[in-house]
Amino acid sequence: MLTHFLMLALGLVTLVVGADAMVRGASRLAVTFGISPLVVGLTVVAFGTSAPELAVSVGATLGGTPDLAIGNVIGSNIANILLILGISALITPLLVAEQIIRQEVPIMIGASVLMVVMALDGSISRLEGAILFALVIAYTVFLIRQSRRASREVEEEFASEIPSSDWDRHWSVQAALIVGGLALLVLGADWLVDAAVAVAQAFGVSDLVIGLTIVAVGTSMPEVATSIVAALRGQRDIAVGNVVGSNVFNIFAVIGATGLVSATGIPVPEAARNFDLWVMLAVAFACLPILITGREIARWEGGVFLGYYAAYTAWLVLSAQQHNALPAFSGIMLSYVMPLTVITLIVSIMRHNGRSH
Repeated sequence: MLTHFLMLALGLVTLVVGADAMVRGASRLAVTFGISPLVVGLTVVAFGTSAPELAVSVGATLGGTPDLAIGNVIGSNIANILLILGISALITPLLVAEQIIRQEVPIMIGASVLMVVMALDGSISRLEGAILFALVIAYTVFLIRQSRRASREVEEEFASEIPSSDWDRHWSVQAALIVGGLALLVLGADWLVDAAVAVAQAFGVSDLVIGLTIVAVGTSMPEVATSIVAALRGQRDIAVGNVVGSNVFNIFAVIGATGLVSATGIPVPEAARNFDLWVMLAVAFACLPILITGREIARWEGGVFLGYYAAYTAWLVLSAQQHNALPAFSGIMLSYVMPLTVITLIVSIMRHNGRSH
């Protein structure tokens, strides 16, 4: 068992190092060939931070553990908003660009709705995977075209996200970083999937729960690092945009590619259809009122996000163990916590409307 946990940790570290190397190499190579930092930030960095999810989900599907694949994406999207934005907002209140509110968040919500609709029949077919992958191509082309009209301030902000150093200035070093990063991603995903399945079997926990928790948080480490560093540097648009963009790429690119490589599609467990998918959708919708109330995520709202993530994780653990405390815990969440949050959001919106008039 100790060996499995060591392999799990080593797989996570290898994924993060591989993603960082690939993003660094691809970002520097793109700038070397004259591609704008904004386009690099919107595409290469977004793809790169979602690369661990892609490697793990495709590897899990090919390895015969599709529940781990679907749980990884659902869990990552929940963790990206509740955990990463929660931590980032506690560091500093996050200002949100109007474009993110007006465009990116609705696209994320639309992608989440589409995934839920596709999953309701119990699987995401190869055709549906192809549709999702076509959407990520269209979305990327749209972002590149839109970036040509971006202001100099936006361009400069994204330029600061591109790593700068002397040792990797030559294109050959940058290409080596990309190849090495991809190799580490594949290796780390293989170790992580094997170890996660072994741990799940040893503790009698389903692949879905392992995917929703340990694997999801592990593959979200690049997003954690990017958003926290951006928040500390005061690049608060990037901190939010990174999370929202990553969620879109997770659904379109990761689920799309995973569906394409699976001959029979991706089976969606009943537990995910009954609960986890709806949590992912609710979390996506939860962004709208918080952002609308003041175009920022305040510290107290970040605390609420973190509290919800802790509650969701606790529910998963209790549910997996069929613990006696599960009914009481669910009752508290439904009877007190959820209504209190809804009332707080309504009051915040009313206050915002009152100030705007």
